[in-house]
Amino acid sequence: MKTNNTIIARVSCVQKNLFTLLPCGEDKSVNADTELLGKLKGKIYNLGLEPPVVGDYVKVITNEYGDALIDQVLPRNTVFKRPNRSGHAEGFVKNLLEETIVANFDYVFIVTSLNQDYSENRIARYVSITLNTGAKPVVILSKADLCDDVDLKVEITQAVCDKADVIAISSLTGYGIEKLEPYMQKDKTIALVGSSGVGKSTLLNTLNGGELMKVNHIRDSDDKGRHTTTYRQLFQLQNGAWIMDTPGLREIGVLDMEEGIDETFSDVVELFDQCKFNDCSHTNEPGCAVLAALADGTLSEERWATYQQLHQENEWGKAKMMQIAKFTREYQKNRYQGWNV
Repeated sequence: MKTNNTIIARVSCVQKNLFTLLPCGEDKSVNADTELLGKLKGKIYNLGLEPPVVGDYVKVITNEYGDALIDQVLPRNTVFKRPNRSGHAEGFVKNLLEETIVANFDYVFIVTSLNQDYSENRIARYVSITLNTGAKPVVILSKADLCDDVDLKVEITQAVCDKADVIAISSLTGYGIEKLEPYMQKDKTIALVGSSGVGKSTLLNTLNGGELMKVNHIRDSDDKGRHTTTYRQLFQLQNGAWIMDTPGLREIGVLDMEEGIDETFSDVVELFDQCKFNDCSHTNEPGCAVLAALADGTLSEERWATYQQLHQENEWGKAKMMQIAKFTREYQKNRYQGWNV
């Protein structure tokens, strides 16, 4: 799509104030063989607009004599956000609430290895956040060759997150890799998330049929690894699918994710409607469906505890956002009054 010297492009990499851009066709299909370097147009800074992130589609003014200028960020279909706790100048206090990490993905591959990294709580967190974006969560249990009870782990994970697809794989042996093919469609975008050392880079290389990412080995003592990816980047695989590797998503918080949490734990939420009292606290009331399910084993203690923890974090996050919003209003009011002294 081209009008005069204005084109649509997709952001494939962000490094400080420099953006790698891939020009798009009229249908937003991306040309991975051509790339531009771009910088933000001054109005984005002047108006305090949120800058583009990896995965964004942007309107770009080309410049044959230098870097292109990003003029506008187009509407996003899906986004991952996290609390922005980094320091900012006072003039940017209004942008402190949340920070967008990546945008416009169709699937989220939640990678966790079948070793000490495996955590039902963490998986439920990622699935809840993904459901809240509108993308499809796919839980990938990597390093299946190191696990003696793969089928059981798959069954447990599926029970914890019934709205997600769950697939066990081994990039080393090739076990289960073929089950990922339905998601690897041309021009579909996959966000890859998970802790360091779970095999994200190895998986990416396996899916591509060749090396795209450097792989770091984990420590045998604690199954921990160093981050291989140091910045977010969008890759196109040989089959035409796009994958964004996303360092930093371990830090993502549960902020205003009530809908995603309730969808992940739909079985728990359904119990609430069966309680005798509408204001049941699920602690000691007679006729409480939750307590009955816990007693007969229909609902596990671990699943109930995870649901409660995620909701507590969600409420804490919303309270923090309200505090920041209040501070912002007071700051702007005082600043305005200062101008009129």
